[in-house]
Amino acid sequence: MSDRLRRLLEALVAGETTPDAVARELAWLPVEEVVDGEGEPFARLDQHRALRQGYPEVVYAPGKTRDQLLAICGRLAARGEGFLVTRVAGEDGAALAEAFRGADHNAVSRTVHLPPREPAEPAGTGPVLVVTGGTGDLPVAEEAAVTAQALGQVVERAYDVGVAGLHRILSQTEALRRAAVVIVVAGMEGALASVVGGLVSVPVIAVPTSVGYGASFGGLSALLAMLNSCAAGVTVVNIDNGFGAAYAAARICRLSAQRS
Repeated sequence: MSDRLRRLLEALVAGETTPDAVARELAWLPVEEVVDGEGEPFARLDQHRALRQGYPEVVYAPGKTRDQLLAICGRLAARGEGFLVTRVAGEDGAALAEAFRGADHNAVSRTVHLPPREPAEPAGTGPVLVVTGGTGDLPVAEEAAVTAQALGQVVERAYDVGVAGLHRILSQTEALRRAAVVIVVAGMEGALASVVGGLVSVPVIAVPTSVGYGASFGGLSALLAMLNSCAAGVTVVNIDNGFGAAYAAARICRLSAQRS
């Protein structure tokens, strides 16, 4: 990697390339190895992901030991960009929050977020509104909310407004009007996404959850209902994927801000 970087800089000094071309090349460097006690790499961090995609790499906790999480997050924190860990177990989350000053462990969302040293201004044109059908959907909804906030978005919440009491979502008219993107998190039959999709003119990202009785098949019923929504323009992510919904919402908001 150092040889490639040296050649790029030499070409720039010699006038054989341009600063923009060098910046494009640097966007693919570096990949930083994190090694165990025996010197074997167990992770390869994409330290320039923020240059290519606008946001740093996010850490998915399941399958990683606490020591691995601490090592990975330590490398990310050293860059000054902070980190976001998703689906972290409670004890591991508490250990990360203790190890990194300023990190916030959200037990409901199962996330740990360390803000960057120099937080950026909100990057969207309006708030991301996270809506849930019921209180049982909160873990997925909070994962979406925390992720969107970590990605620089202003977030609003409207929880427990499912179709079993239709007046509840109708009482959120002002919040729906303010939103730049609405993330709808619902289990059971997943009908809330269609209701919200018929009320707003902004992008709606539907997140089916695994909340429900036996015939919901762990969220498959809600997934299929959302995919078959009669409301135009509803986009659907994977079951329980609050993170993916928030990432998509942040990209939409950022692109809207760039074009406004």
